Amino acid sequence: MGTGIGMQPRLIRGAALMFAGITVACAHVGQEQFDSEFAALRAEMEQNTSDSNRRTEEQMARLEARLDGLARGLSELEQEFDVTVQRIETAVRFDMPVYFGFDEADLRLEDLPVLARFASVVGEYYPDALLTVEGFTDPSGSATYNLALGQRRAEAVRRYLVESEDFSPEHVRAVSYGEDGSRLVAPGQSGPLAGWENRRVVLVIEHVGHGTDAPVALGGER
Repeated sequence: MGTGIGMQPRLIRGAALMFAGITVACAHVGQEQFDSEFAALRAEMEQNTSDSNRRTEEQMARLEARLDGLARGLSELEQEFDVTVQRIETAVRFDMPVYFGFDEADLRLEDLPVLARFASVVGEYYPDALLTVEGFTDPSGSATYNLALGQRRAEAVRRYLVESEDFSPEHVRAVSYGEDGSRLVAPGQSGPLAGWENRRVVLVIEHVGHGTDAPVALGGER
């Protein structure tokens, strides 16, 4: 991925986020509705171009190529790495298959490829985005301990993205939800031999300007 998350045309940023939402919805609403929504998006962009008379056909072709690339990037993340992509208000949430050992906060080598692919998609299609790494644990141990453990896990991923993928430090933050019961993937599952699904991170990208307050850290788990 390139250095940081650089400046890109405002239209591309907005269209990329809009199309991310449509791409996610496709899995739930069916191809016919997806085609309709995508056609509406393109019609809106074409109308804006006609009204403003500022964008050339070449610019629109480049934009559509980026939209197609975004669709491919998200599809590859979902299919190759079993990533779940969700649109949440002004943000896009990536539930990543990045897990941690019991009472551990070190990244596993096998989890680096999906993080690298995620970094390439974000750098290409979400310029100027704010990225939040959310850390989680299973319910073993005290809530206070697990909140700190979740933070260490989130910080481990943040450190990788900044040091290995050249993300701008000011654009990546780490927060912990610990053992927050409302976010457990496998409720009640914990310990060295169970609950691995809960020992994870979630990555959320949000366009700069839509709010920058960090989520409130709740509970703790490992």
